[in-house]
Amino acid sequence: MEFLDYAFMQRALLAAVLVGVTAPAIGIYLVQRRQALMGDGIGHVAMTGVGLGFLLSASPVWMATGVSVLGAILMELIRWYGRTRGDIALAMLFYGGMAGGVMFINLAPTGSTANLTSYLFGSLSTVSQSDVTAICLLAAFVVLVTLGLRRQLFAVSQDEEFARVTGLPVRALNLLTAVTAAVTVTVAMRVVGLLLVSALMVVPVAAAQQLTRSFAATFALAVALGVTVTISGTITSYYQDVPPGATIVLLTIAAFVLLTALATPLARRRARALAAAQPPGDPAECSIPVTRGAADEVGV
Repeated sequence: MEFLDYAFMQRALLAAVLVGVTAPAIGIYLVQRRQALMGDGIGHVAMTGVGLGFLLSASPVWMATGVSVLGAILMELIRWYGRTRGDIALAMLFYGGMAGGVMFINLAPTGSTANLTSYLFGSLSTVSQSDVTAICLLAAFVVLVTLGLRRQLFAVSQDEEFARVTGLPVRALNLLTAVTAAVTVTVAMRVVGLLLVSALMVVPVAAAQQLTRSFAATFALAVALGVTVTISGTITSYYQDVPPGATIVLLTIAAFVLLTALATPLARRRARALAAAQPPGDPAECSIPVTRGAADEVGV
């Protein structure tokens, strides 16, 4: 436990825990909305914010947050109105964000491509106290949104038309989800990196879905997995001198493979139990399904 004697490791572990909580917390809604790669696109846009931070001698984290939020809003507007050429507009937004980041950081007096690398793939030793403060504030916003509005966000993620009929502000909630995803990207970029953050938003959720059957259980297990792999990856990175972002993502994928292997025999056992409980002469397709309310599905 000697790594706790170093201030940079204390900051890195705190940031890792916050990333492990926030990334799956918003990722579960993106998976439900079939927007699993949204975090990857926002990560490309955030590179422009990092470059602007170096160019203007401002905080790269806060600058990346502002640019990411603007990019997320543009993505939602393109999704609403750009039905014919929306994919081309998104591609230009993503690649323009990446190119802008490289250009701005090379124009900065104290910037270089090496500075950008730590934001692309994560770096333990470069997490400063100001970064930790910004990450804590941004993470608090993500947790408040994902937990405080979980019923509304779940409803919109499952069925936008039904949510609209019930009177929910669908567009406002969609916009809030996109903004929260953008904030999460900037929370995670110092530990996982902009190019790998999407994996931490999606893979723990996909892994949790292998074992769980309700939204609440999936949410809890995904967050637990996120915290476990981020802490384990950070410690492994310290002892083995390997990139933290890549280590965390590989551990996350390993957890997915392991849970999938455990879930396969459990699914077969459930299927056999269901078949055994089926009354003789009553085909499964003719049985009356047991319905559950939306609140029961959310698990809250």
